[in-house]
Amino acid sequence: MDTVTRPRILVVGAGFAGVECVRRLERKLAPDEAGVTLVTPFAYQLYLPLLPQVASGVLTPQSIALSLRRSKKYRTRIIPGGAIGVDLKAKVCVVRTITDKIVNEPYDYIVLAPGSVTRTFDIPGLTEHAFGMKTLAEAAYIRDHVISQLDLADASDDPVERAARLQFVVVGGGYAGTETAACLQRLTHAAVQRYPRLDPGLIKWHLIDIAPKLMPELGDKLGRSAQEILKRRGIEVSLGVSIDKAGPEEVTFTDGRVVPTHTLIWTAGVVASPLIATLGAETVKGRLAVTAEMCLPGHDGVFALGDSAAVPDLAKGQEGAVCPPTAQHAMRQGRKVGDNVIAALRGQPLQPYVHKDLGLVVDLGGKDAVSKPLGVELRGVPAQAVARGYHWSALRTNVAKTRVMTNWLLNAVAGDDFVRTGFQARKPARLKDFEYTDSYLTPEQVRARVEGTGVDQP
Repeated sequence: MDTVTRPRILVVGAGFAGVECVRRLERKLAPDEAGVTLVTPFAYQLYLPLLPQVASGVLTPQSIALSLRRSKKYRTRIIPGGAIGVDLKAKVCVVRTITDKIVNEPYDYIVLAPGSVTRTFDIPGLTEHAFGMKTLAEAAYIRDHVISQLDLADASDDPVERAARLQFVVVGGGYAGTETAACLQRLTHAAVQRYPRLDPGLIKWHLIDIAPKLMPELGDKLGRSAQEILKRRGIEVSLGVSIDKAGPEEVTFTDGRVVPTHTLIWTAGVVASPLIATLGAETVKGRLAVTAEMCLPGHDGVFALGDSAAVPDLAKGQEGAVCPPTAQHAMRQGRKVGDNVIAALRGQPLQPYVHKDLGLVVDLGGKDAVSKPLGVELRGVPAQAVARGYHWSALRTNVAKTRVMTNWLLNAVAGDDFVRTGFQARKPARLKDFEYTDSYLTPEQVRARVEGTGVDQP
């Protein structure tokens, strides 16, 4: 008796792109049409743009971690783990589960949305001594660390150590770095008022970037406005400068300056997940080269999107233009890929992805913000309203919206709190400890794994 099995759709990654794709598939596919599986290390979708507000304590960590298991109506099977290799020929994804077991997951259709990891360079001491701002754990840890520097400075009788603990360096003049420096500077400025022994003038924040402009995507005027806001708050902005080397108690800039500090936060861009390199396929600056329909040329049933894919930006009308790695593109690409997977299943034509950028928002904390919705330049309170309104509306669930709005209102009324949990105080927590970029296989290892062990079911 012949057994008819449903096509297997495997989605890798639970970021904006992956979650939107899964939701589309669940809504539009009948249960007997296909089985949907999601591979993700954590069973939540992280709203990355609000991480700086978690680091500064304006928002609680769980308010921007949207549970994937909360709804009872969704039928997607979740594999808790990370994809570490894909064999396109055998149609197998190699997964390392959270129990550290390596299993082979077969598929008929695969959607690659593994996102990105922090971009680093071969700078002495960088991965050993710098913090990142890419995960929920990093944001929570950085908050603890920054507040602990005030406690340690207050406890020290050594003026040199005290000054070093009250200097903070953020590398990266993009959205993540600028918002991180702005939000954490507000936190330390408010907190130091509760430390009578500390001189507020000793607190110094440095924001550096190798680029000649701060957030060039905003344009010259808004970029200058953001820089003026930061300078007004006492944040020293240095452009055309990067890190030459990093140590446990000091950082050396490329212009020769040596800054005594125990806090180096690295936010100098992102690169596609190392999973992409395991495919052995063509890439564009590290991102997988795909068609406008987000298909991988030469491989049926393989789709890629989000930060890990160089999706042609047809709305720009420029040859070679690709979509930037932003949330608004990832969400819309996820929906379009969901539609295209369904179309492929049903033998229908696929549709290209076209989306005109809606603009940019930068929340600098308090009443400070710069925004450019639909090309309109805004500053101050109007820009803040647009920025928070956009983020609030983009949150996927009503529970998350309620939590975030409650946190914002509480912070506006009661101000900041300066509690640190201390639960990770004696554990390593630098760049190399959070993103597990050394866990991925090479294309040869993937092939050997698939051919040598067969297909294991988790």
